[in-house]
Amino acid sequence: MSIDALEFGDDLNLADQAYEQLRRLILMRQLPGGTFVVEGKLAEQLHISRTPMREAILRLAAEGLLVKHGSRSFAVRRVTPTEFFQAMRVRELLECEAIRLAMGKIPAEAIAAVKVDIARLATAQTQERAHWDADDRMHLMFPDASGNEVLGRLIRQIRVTTRLFEISSPFRRVKEDGAEHLAILKAYAKGDVAATVEALRTHIRNLSSDAMAIISGAA
Repeated sequence: MSIDALEFGDDLNLADQAYEQLRRLILMRQLPGGTFVVEGKLAEQLHISRTPMREAILRLAAEGLLVKHGSRSFAVRRVTPTEFFQAMRVRELLECEAIRLAMGKIPAEAIAAVKVDIARLATAQTQERAHWDADDRMHLMFPDASGNEVLGRLIRQIRVTTRLFEISSPFRRVKEDGAEHLAILKAYAKGDVAATVEALRTHIRNLSSDAMAIISGAA
């Protein structure tokens, strides 16, 4: 392998690292919606050179996490309430279909492991990242087991949109989320498609109702 090939591979690896770190900063809301992404500042903060950081920014823009401002500037996409509620409705449709397709395909031990995570989150003061990670594991296990890669990809995309809506938070409904997640898993473990779908639908609608209560000032 030539020296040029080695250097090219290193650049790709650094670009992947920059992408993963910047993506997590956005999804963890450490870079809120509307925040301008300054290539040089981020490269310095993450100890990565500007070229792979530029590649990461362009990749995240292509995925819709960043939006272009002017000729060369980018900012974190801001999700409006209307977009959030529309996305939650689409999430309901897609995730319910994923449950139907995944029924009977997820091993019992995988279900049990997620239940342990949920129980731990309900009784401990953990970081926001742990809550989001556990939420991802619960919701993505169904599309991952569905056998439909397109469905899984769409669910991941729509979940990014709802994650970027800053009013929603895992800390407002820790116990409620835990109970609703366990109800979904309990119904799934029984092989009851209708009950699992209904539990998932109830959970997503409760999330929407909570966000609406915050917006209206009722919460």
